[in-house]
Amino acid sequence: MAREMMYGDAIAAAIIEEMQRDPNVIFYGQNMGMTERDPMLKKFGRERVRLAPISETAEIGIGIGAAMTGLRPIVELWMSEFMLVAFDQVINEAPRFHYMSGGQVKVPVVLKAGFGFCAGWAGQHSNCIYHTMMGIPGLKVVVPSTPADAKGLMTSSIRDNNPVVYLHHYMLTLDKGQVPEGEYAIPLGVADVKRLGSDVTIVATAWMVKKSLAAAERLAQEGISAEVVDPRTLAPLDVKTIVESVKKTGRLVLVDQAPRHSSAATVIAGEVAEHGFEYLRAPIKMVTAIDSSVPYSEPMENFILPNEDKIVQAVKSVLAQQTVAA
Repeated sequence: MAREMMYGDAIAAAIIEEMQRDPNVIFYGQNMGMTERDPMLKKFGRERVRLAPISETAEIGIGIGAAMTGLRPIVELWMSEFMLVAFDQVINEAPRFHYMSGGQVKVPVVLKAGFGFCAGWAGQHSNCIYHTMMGIPGLKVVVPSTPADAKGLMTSSIRDNNPVVYLHHYMLTLDKGQVPEGEYAIPLGVADVKRLGSDVTIVATAWMVKKSLAAAERLAQEGISAEVVDPRTLAPLDVKTIVESVKKTGRLVLVDQAPRHSSAATVIAGEVAEHGFEYLRAPIKMVTAIDSSVPYSEPMENFILPNEDKIVQAVKSVLAQQTVAA
């Protein structure tokens, strides 16, 4: 059975269900459990729901230490940019303990953070910094685009024995969709074809999946069949599903909210160039943000970021291209 839920509520549902299932799951962060009326606090108590100090270094360090002792912490960091002050713990400590201990130590911590808040939040809260983490051995990076994926991927993130950076897009928080009730887990590292098509493959992440699906609907009215693939996790990255789609369509458009030269799109383009070049009938096209900080001004913000029009134009561009020379 499934019921309609908002994206943000689906994430919360997964956390609550896993805390009920496993007493080792704990949840803490800034602005949490601040009053006795807090529903999570009332349900699980102060031993498992805790208010953290205003120090991301301390929060993440505590989470890693707790994970090494056998707990499964979920650290609420609110915004991905807040993680930057603690990047030693995120990319140089948590992902490496398992390897450096010869497999004796596990670090099952979930670092939960919102990102891409493009609603006038400007330069320090609207960013996509996943490219800095998706290439770190031992670290998994999750970017759900739908309420169902948000729940299923959070469940799997909590159960994973590796550190997982779980990035939820703020512009999707109120989006609604059908979400399976009860236990529901989506394996990490498995992409999802959100829309079938035959003329061109669009690979998009998070909020850009929603925009790509809208663009695909517009293109369909003009007789263009676009397949939309959502990687869902950037590490591990499901290259096979993406290449299989490109094999079918022969054309690829990559849509990523991050700036062009610090995007997941560049990594995916490289993988397709190596593993699927023979299937391409046109050069790969990337629709990304301009290499600029995100401005406060709404017209400037819209100018910098990808949108439906830019995706439609990119698709038409690759369809007009000649076959790639061998």
